[in-house]
Amino acid sequence: MQLLNDVLTQYNLLTAFVFVGLLMLAAEVASRRLTGGRIHPSAIAIAFGLLLAGLAGWYSGGTKGVADLPLLAGTGLLGGAMLRDLSIVATAFSVRADEFLRNGLWGVLSLALGLFTSFATGAVIAWLCGYRDAGSITTIAAGAATYIVGPVTGTALNASSDVIALSVAAGLVKAVTVMLITPFVASAIRLDTPRAAMIFGGLQGTNSGVIAGLAATNPQLVPYGAMTATFYTGLGCLLGPSVVFLTVRAVLAVVGGQ
Repeated sequence: MQLLNDVLTQYNLLTAFVFVGLLMLAAEVASRRLTGGRIHPSAIAIAFGLLLAGLAGWYSGGTKGVADLPLLAGTGLLGGAMLRDLSIVATAFSVRADEFLRNGLWGVLSLALGLFTSFATGAVIAWLCGYRDAGSITTIAAGAATYIVGPVTGTALNASSDVIALSVAAGLVKAVTVMLITPFVASAIRLDTPRAAMIFGGLQGTNSGVIAGLAATNPQLVPYGAMTATFYTGLGCLLGPSVVFLTVRAVLAVVGGQ
């Protein structure tokens, strides 16, 4: 057992792949047997991951979840920005160019509406929760866009760790909500064409939520929703620390918030 532990620790990235694979398998089984497939395995896997991260933090006293355990240190790289961005970009390779060009204008319009709605909603909620400085309000507003845009914006604006954590939490709640609700509302909103998937991805923006929701609805629509959701994340990261921050600061100056 000691020899096996040494080998798994030495090749911790491969161990991380196996660990995540087993976690996804458990989520798949739980989804099929406990919910009849109504809750997507990705949502269950996220819940498992958060629970294990909390337990690992309590056990090790660290701050990186299961990555603080030597045996699972490879999850820090596997779940890091490099492989995350690679997986997001890879989803775009199944897009048919003719469909994207035909429906591109709708995707752009949905991006503008989705970003404006998310930032505005997050900013209002931050204000109602008592935040009055532009950096904190913008960071929480960015988290309402996605849990990636939130910390990117917060880091650029030198927001406190508590505010950045709130932005991540807001983005995670949004992602899980989109995962769970999409299969139930797909028929009502006619989410059955590439154009509809692109508009949906642009409005919602959360990659993980859109991809999981579309996968549970119609896997063939995933690349189209992922395309606009990916643009949404990129634009959010660009606009959050710049245009949105300046806008929030100007509004606060007018209303006497600062």
